[in-house]
Amino acid sequence: MVHASLRRLGPVEGGVSGVLDALDAAVGPDGTLLMTLGADDAEPFDAEHTPAQADVGYLAEAFRRRPGTRVSDHPEGRFGARGRRAEAVLADPPWNDYYGPGSPLDHAVRLGVRVLRLGADLNTVTLLHLAEYLVELPSKRRVRRSPRVRGPQGPEVRVVDCLDDEHGIVDLGGEDYFARLLGDYLAQGRARTGLVGRANSELIEGADLVSFGVRWMARHLDVSGPAGS
Repeated sequence: MVHASLRRLGPVEGGVSGVLDALDAAVGPDGTLLMTLGADDAEPFDAEHTPAQADVGYLAEAFRRRPGTRVSDHPEGRFGARGRRAEAVLADPPWNDYYGPGSPLDHAVRLGVRVLRLGADLNTVTLLHLAEYLVELPSKRRVRRSPRVRGPQGPEVRVVDCLDDEHGIVDLGGEDYFARLLGDYLAQGRARTGLVGRANSELIEGADLVSFGVRWMARHLDVSGPAGS
């Protein structure tokens, strides 16, 4: 699963296509690449044609458009995958709680996913949303959204219920706890690190990160007691 900043990578032969070519070559014919796509604000949502959300980066949009990439049909938890296990990763995504059990994130962890971060910001680890579903807390903030999607008879509104993956599952006064969590994880030396182009980069075992994330959230996000204060 890839998160990348093309700006921090610096000049690459072939530009964005060169980066995607290198990723394809790195995993080989038996490997699989996964990226979070989301969807831009254009409505109604169409799985095959709606561009990726702008803040996930241009690499994700180029990945979406690349021949052979498969895309999941969800206006909120939308992913792209290519390679041998693309179908298995994207299979039967839940409509509600689209980052939780049975989601592409869950499937990816069960298949041994690793997270490759190429100069990405510390708060950029979509896989940690799965930890939000797995951690046991007294309460978690939930939201209801009503996206417009393209249905069989034309545009229609569908309701989506999920944890609050935009502002956080607990109220910490606007603090971005994903960045704190990943910083603590990396400080333990549990990732392979190095330079890719000009970008400080990490390769992380997905299951290990999710397990760490669950423990970290249980300690730091329980606002009912001293550990969350």
